[in-house]
Amino acid sequence: MDQYTFHQMKLTWLEGGFTNLDGGAMFGVVPKPLWSKKYPVNELNQIDLSTDPILIQYKGKNLLIDSGVGYNKMTERQLRNNGVTMQSHLEDSLAELGLLTEDIHFVLMTHMHADHASGLTKFENEQLMPMFPNAEIMMSAIEWEEVRHPNIRSRNTYWKENWEPIQHQVKTFVEEVEVIPGIKMIHTGGHSAGHSIIKLTQNDETLIHMADIMPTHAHQNPLWVLAFDDYPMSSIYAKEKIMAEALASGHGFIFYHDAFYRLIKWDVTGKEIIEKLERTNTKN
Repeated sequence: MDQYTFHQMKLTWLEGGFTNLDGGAMFGVVPKPLWSKKYPVNELNQIDLSTDPILIQYKGKNLLIDSGVGYNKMTERQLRNNGVTMQSHLEDSLAELGLLTEDIHFVLMTHMHADHASGLTKFENEQLMPMFPNAEIMMSAIEWEEVRHPNIRSRNTYWKENWEPIQHQVKTFVEEVEVIPGIKMIHTGGHSAGHSIIKLTQNDETLIHMADIMPTHAHQNPLWVLAFDDYPMSSIYAKEKIMAEALASGHGFIFYHDAFYRLIKWDVTGKEIIEKLERTNTKN
């Protein structure tokens, strides 16, 4: 498992699964000759994407960013339609670190689409149960409302199997919340109505998890948004604002979906990578 030490915070990318999704859908209206120069594509026009939750260990707390694609949760049709080539092995990943799923204190849900939320529950004796029974599951109030009352477009990705068993654990926020000192969730909208990013701050340095408004390093351009985005203009505005501030301030970025990088820090122009942590997990 890949790890990174950010001052007093220890970050570990768990084995949350792997997918192959249509490159055109992942880059929206951007022409293939442009995006394929920045991110490899196979003969089926699919790109590799990890779904690896990020474990943050800090001041005696274990926090998880998103939850992977789950294990034995999806039907064969769902696995195929969602491009899942490897399912989650979160319990095994945590065991390697000497942890149990019961040891997770917070799960920070950037949004509740199936490729991020399916790891929140698991089957026990043919009954769906919480994967992290002692955790507070954090998300924006808008996202939680959308999960329970989806519209005609979003209802296909908010699966009741992922939220009904954990609804008693959910804690919501409006606009932003500091989960614990140094870890903040901020609502952006865009990819989903309630989509949020996560900021980690230590000693005047910041790492940002942009979640699905910048799922990979190749989505750095504010105009490069996903066809999956429910509100693409909101994604553009949010990414434009955040990226301008982040590049000027020297912030780094951490990824859940990127099949090649766990972390990247660009120079002020955004054109040169000055620090990186490459993905080394090849179990896909």
